[in-house]
Order: sequence, then C-alpha cells, then structure tokens
Amino acid sequence: MNTQAVRSTAEIRREFLEFFRERGHTVVPSAPLVPANDPTLLFTNSGMVQFKNVFLGSEKPGYVRAADVQRCLRAGGKHNDLDQVGYTARHHTFFEMLGNWSFGDYFKEDAIRWAWELLTGVWGLPAERLTVTVYQTDDEAYAIWRDQIGVPEERIIRIGDNKGAPYASDNFWQMADTGPCGPCTEIFYDHGEQYFGGPPGSPDEDGDRFIEIWNLVFMQFDRQPDGTLAPLPAPCVDTGMGLERIAAVLQGKHGNYEIDIFQRLIAAAAELTGTADLDHKSLRVIADHIRACAFLVIDGVLPSNEGRGYVMRRIIRRALRHGWMLGQKQPFFHRMLGPLIEVMGEAYPELSHRRDFIEATLRAEEERFAETLDSGMRIFDDVASRSHGTIPGADAFRLYDTYGFPLDLTQDIARERGLEVDVEGFDAAMEQQRQAARAAGRFGNAGAMPAELAAQLPATDFLGYEALDSDGLRVLALLRDGRAVESVEEGQEAVVFLDRTPFYAEGGGQVGDIGVLESQGARFKVDDTRKFAGQFHGHVGTLEAGTLRVGESLAGRVHGDRRAATVLNHSATHLLHAALRQLLGEGVVQKGSLVAPDRLRFDFSHGQPVTPEQLAEIEKRVNAEIRANHPTEARHMGMQEALEYGAIALFGEKYGDQVRVLRMGDASTELCGGTHVTRTGDIGLFKILSEGGVSAGVRRIEAVTGQGALDHVAAEQARLASAARLLGGTTAEVPDKLQALLERQKKLERELDTLKARAASGATADLGASAVDVDGIKVLAARVEGLDARSLRDALDRLKQQLVDAVIVLAGVRDGKAALVAGVSGSALGRVKAGELLSHVAGQVNGKGGGRPDMAQGGGEDSPDLVPALAGVPGWVAGKLGKA
Repeated sequence: MNTQAVRSTAEIRREFLEFFRERGHTVVPSAPLVPANDPTLLFTNSGMVQFKNVFLGSEKPGYVRAADVQRCLRAGGKHNDLDQVGYTARHHTFFEMLGNWSFGDYFKEDAIRWAWELLTGVWGLPAERLTVTVYQTDDEAYAIWRDQIGVPEERIIRIGDNKGAPYASDNFWQMADTGPCGPCTEIFYDHGEQYFGGPPGSPDEDGDRFIEIWNLVFMQFDRQPDGTLAPLPAPCVDTGMGLERIAAVLQGKHGNYEIDIFQRLIAAAAELTGTADLDHKSLRVIADHIRACAFLVIDGVLPSNEGRGYVMRRIIRRALRHGWMLGQKQPFFHRMLGPLIEVMGEAYPELSHRRDFIEATLRAEEERFAETLDSGMRIFDDVASRSHGTIPGADAFRLYDTYGFPLDLTQDIARERGLEVDVEGFDAAMEQQRQAARAAGRFGNAGAMPAELAAQLPATDFLGYEALDSDGLRVLALLRDGRAVESVEEGQEAVVFLDRTPFYAEGGGQVGDIGVLESQGARFKVDDTRKFAGQFHGHVGTLEAGTLRVGESLAGRVHGDRRAATVLNHSATHLLHAALRQLLGEGVVQKGSLVAPDRLRFDFSHGQPVTPEQLAEIEKRVNAEIRANHPTEARHMGMQEALEYGAIALFGEKYGDQVRVLRMGDASTELCGGTHVTRTGDIGLFKILSEGGVSAGVRRIEAVTGQGALDHVAAEQARLASAARLLGGTTAEVPDKLQALLERQKKLERELDTLKARAASGATADLGASAVDVDGIKVLAARVEGLDARSLRDALDRLKQQLVDAVIVLAGVRDGKAALVAGVSGSALGRVKAGELLSHVAGQVNGKGGGRPDMAQGGGEDSPDLVPALAGVPGWVAGKLGKA
C-alpha cells in the first residue's frame, strides 16, 4: 500500500473529476436513478446509461470528452444484487461509478496512459500490485501496456471467449446482440498473499485476492446481425471504476464496508439499534439501504406496490427487518438520513435540500410496515417450525399478501435459518397478482425507430415557438410498421420525419400537435406528433390523398385553436407548480403532468390531502400571477448555469448540455421545452376542478384555464341558479335555505325513527304470542311488513327479552326485498347458532348472511319461497337440538 495520507471517499471523488477536467473533459452531472426516456431499464445500473443514445448515434452532445460520477442502482430487473447485500464484501444496491468518456476523440493509448497516471502517479498505488487483462486478440492494448506503460508481460493476461459464444468474454463488451461493441482492458489490484485467490483467468480467479478496480471499454466495432464485426467510423472510450472499490484500496481496506462512508453509517445504525457488534451483517444492510432509498426519493420514486416503487418498498422493508433482528422494534431507519448527509451531502446537496421530505417518506413506510412485521415474523416462526427444510409456497404467499413480506425478504430470512422457499408454489399462488404487476410494471419500447435511421438523420429543427404554419419542409424519412420506406400510398398509416417542423412533439407533459402536411399532390393528416430517439419529431397519421415520397417538400399547418388552448394550460401548470411549492413546501416535486387542450393534470409528491382552504389559496395565488400579466422569457444556456439561475428541473425529463429556461416574471423559473403564452395574463382564468390521491405520497390536481375555466364557472353558476329556483330563493340565499331544509329533514327522520320504534314494539307484542315450543325453547319465525333492518334488530332485541330462552328469525319485507335477522338467547345459546340459521333461511330465497352465534343478519328476495323457508325453522331447530 502507498505511504501517502489516507484519502477520504469525498476527496477521491473530487480528485477523479479534477484529473480529467484538467485533461479537457467536460464534467457531466450524474443522471437520475430513473433513466430518462429509456423504458427498457428499471434503474440506471451503470455509467453508460445516460450516454446510450450517444453511442447509438441518435444524440450528439456538445462535447467529445466527458467525466462523471454516476449514481447507480442494482436492485431490480436484470441487474439485481439485493439478496447479496450484507453477505459479501462488495455487493451494494446503490453505488457510485467513476467514468471518463471519449466520443470519437481519444482512444486506447490516452485512456490507458491516463488510467495508469491517476492510479500510480496521483493516488500512489504500487505498480507491482496492479495486474491488467486484455481481450485475446487485442494486440494493440497489449502492446500499449507492455511497451509504453511498462507492465511486465506476466502481469498482462489475455482473456478469450469464456462465456460459451464468440465474443462472449469478460473482456469484450457489447450493448446488445447487435450494435456498438468492442474489447476492454481491466485493471486488478492485488490485496496480497494473506487472501485466497488467483489472478484473473486462473482456476482460483473467484477468490478475494485480486479485485477488479477499473474497466476500460474500447467501442470500435458495430456487430452485424450475422455476427460479423464492422469497424465503427469513430471509435469511443467508456470507462467505469466503482468509487467504493477504489476507496477501499486507497484507504488500505479489503472490503467496501470498511471505508469511511460506510463506517460512519454503520456506527449510526449501531447506535440507533443498540448494537455493540459493529461487524454484524445487519448493520451493513441498513447502511447500504439508506443510500439507495434516499437517492430514490430524490429522483422521484416513492414506495408502492408496482414497478420502481415496489423495488424501493422491498429495500426499505429489508432494512427494517434487519433492524428488527437487532432488537429495534420502533421506527429508526429515517434517522439514518442525518449521518448520510454528513458523508455525502457535500457531493449531493439535494440530500439536505430534500431532507424533510425524504425523512417523512421513509418514516411513513416504516410505520406502515411496523404494524405487520412483528405479526409476520411470528407467522414465519410458526411456518418454519413445521417445515421440513422448505417454506411452502402457499405460506410464502400468505406472508406477502397479508404481511407485506416480498418473496426475497422471506428467502432472506429462510436462508439465515438454513431453509429454502418453494418459489414455484409461491408463483402459482400469486399468479393473478403477478399478471397484474406485470401489466402495471411493463416497460415497453413504444415509439422506437431503427438505430441505423437515427444515426443518419439530423435532429429536427423545431419552428413552432414562432410559427404554426411553415412551407418548404423536406421529408427526410418515412416509417411504416417500424420500418423505413421510400413512399407511402393513400390510406396508409405512417410516421413522417422532416428536416424542420412547426409541430410540437409530445414531451414535458404537453400533448403533441395535430394538423396537416400537404403538397400539390398529397395530403397527410397528422393525428399526433411524438419525439423519437430524443431528438426527432415524428408526425404520426394517415395519408388521406396522393402519394408521399422521401425527399418531397411539404407545407405544414398546426391546428391553431388546439395549440392555443394547450399553451394556456401548460403555462398555468408552471404557475401551479410554483404556488404548490410556496404553500406546501419545497418537498413538493412534480411526479408527472398532462397538458391537453381541454384541461391540465398535475401530479406531485405530498404526503396528505390538500385541504379545501389550501386549494382555495393555491387557486388565488395562481390567478394573482395571471392578473400581474408577467412577461414570459425563454433563454438557452448551459445546464449548470440554468441551475444557478434558479431553474427547476422536472422529474423524468432528460436535458442536454444546452437547456431552455422559461421564466414568468418572478413567479416561476423552470427548464422546459414546451410552448407557452407571451404574458401570463393571456391565460385569463385558472380554476381547479379536483384534488385527490394517485398513489402513496402522490396527489393530483386537475384544472382548466381560459375559455374552459369560463365555461366551468358558467356551468357552476347555472347549477347554483337552478338550486336557488328549487329552494324558492335567490342564489345568495341558497346556503341558508339548504341549511334549513337539512335541519327539517333531520327532524322528520327523528320522527320517523320514533314511529318505527313504536311499530316494532307493537309487532313484538303481537309476535311473541305466536312462538312455538321446541324442546323447552321458544322458536319464532315470522314475516313483518314494512320494517327496515334497523327496526328488525330493535324488534329482535325486544323478543329476546320477552321470550328469554329463544330462537328467533324475522323477515322484514320492503320493495321486493327481504331483510333477515336471527337471534339466539338464554339456554339455546351454544346449542343453536344464529349465523347457521340465517344462512339456512337466506339460501332458500337467493340470499346470504351471517354473524355471531347470538345474532346474525342478511337478506334475500321476497319470493314465494320465503313462507316455506320461515315455516321450516322450527323443524330445523328441532334437528339441531336433537343433535345437541
């Protein structure tokens, strides 16, 4: 190990970025854990995710060199390390990936030289502790390591196809079965002979001595469908180095959980759970999981029962269960956020800015699960005591369905006790839920375009900020059924790509424009406009006349009234967002929106319903900004400049290096590519229609603006005037007259209840005399006209008091329905059950019912079968008493 001062993880993170900044790299901020515009992934699981479209050729950043520290999560989908966390030295749910990137600029020589310079020069790692691997045919990389860097040949290891197929190798990377790919070189650190294991490529390579710390990928080929490799015109570099791994090496530690960040978090977890053993694996789990959960909340994920929210719920509940194992039965996990901010707040200030909301989210989930964790563990203990090495699938499903134990949590507990879980049985028991979950969490790839087409086209030039009509629009490509075609015939559906367009493509919640594209010989009806591959406007619709060919020139006309109405709603959404944050706090984060011509819908994070008073205040504040008639100003600037300018970035949107900032006076400043009003006064009027919950911690407001708001107010006034006429007064008198009417109704209801009670009392006196004696028990079964269920219960209670030892069934007939009650009292209790008796009678009149042994109720039809059903009660009771 080097003799320099031990670096903190924060210093390592800063030094990495500064090293590559000095070498001409643009430092790029981490992308969110939820991939923007990439429905193929649950989470960002590697550093290259945010550059995927760059490598595919469909996106061109404003730089050719980049460096970043990417937040990553591997806890769901294809890449899932959740069940390993706590049991190994290096598995995490959340981790940070250091990376430097070249997009057609430098290649192998510079990438290798800089990696060696950083590791051995800046960070002082002993060269003799480093071993490298290259792909078996990559003589270029081998020669650079040997001849330029000076690594001895015995520490340069060639790795071939070791995964059962051509180019399937630890040292050959590919994005998919086809597309960009290439060899890679990996750098390993030797922890020393005191640890078991051999170098990469040896029989003992899976040991814990040689640990990979950096992977340098050289994307130089385009893999064809037939498996052949075609050289890329502009080879790229993609590197990845786990921050936690390199921190362990530089801090002289063998495992990731020994580094400074985790030691602080583990100490905090130990204090919160009262645990003295700092090596306990449960402390590792808690320390790991707080990082994942905090950053998931920051990036807009909240606990739920589907998709990404379900993964988060699993992580939280796994942490809580490990706290429970340590004896902590009270909410504690949310209190881990303070220590996390201590060690990561400088690099990620959003942890501090969102602290209250993150803590509230985690605490609410803790309290929700704490209600069932103790009971669930008792059920598990009971199941485990009866199992013969395997937890039955039905029991695992019961733990999930009743106590909220995800399957992997049950497997985690079972593994600690040397048990297995019948996963097939669990899947069979949960089939309906699984199908529903798959439907809810399906991540399709709608709206895809062929990668080769995306690589050929220039980004669409959007003209729609200034104009709704444009001439001379050139057709660059046509798509039918996902395939590029040269022409489209009349009646065919297609997607048209133009060099320029006034049509807005759906994005940022705003719906896509509709309208028409036409030339002298063709007319294409645009039913929607969508964004393809992040930068191409696709005009989706049908050719109504003529033939449309690639290369032709068209005129485009956007449906102006529809766009104008949409613009009002979109601008109002920004003002609504600002008002919500002002009134409810900065914990309000946009979770989605829909901006259509007829309405706006805004989803936001908030843990409780918005009160009517708060809604009124929000509406008041938005309309005040509208009346202020602020000018709207759109500016283009760099992302960092925009954030310093005060702009709010919206959840789920992907922003380039240059962004569009929309400002409405001092009321709102947001990143937005949508179309907007010139002044806020253009909106006219803002009116909230509804507020309600969407999912746990997410609320939704729907509203209208402009003419839609005026129409809504007019309709409300018409309804109020109609109510006034019905009440015989003016609109101003409606509340008082309605109050008087309600009071009169309550008085009449009380009088009616009194009359019903008298009727029930009278019926009781007459009915008691008709009871028959069955083995010393008074049995009464009778039909009573006009009594509702409540009156029947009152009559039943009086008859019980009158007859003492009794079995009673009453049927109250009203409007073709029969309300049924049954009661058992005195010495009949224990010999006859009211619930069984009621079920017997109700079943004969197409009804059902049930209840306690002494009282039951239900209902059925007033059919001809009711009379014989009641007449048969004494015989049924006699049978029961005889058996007793």
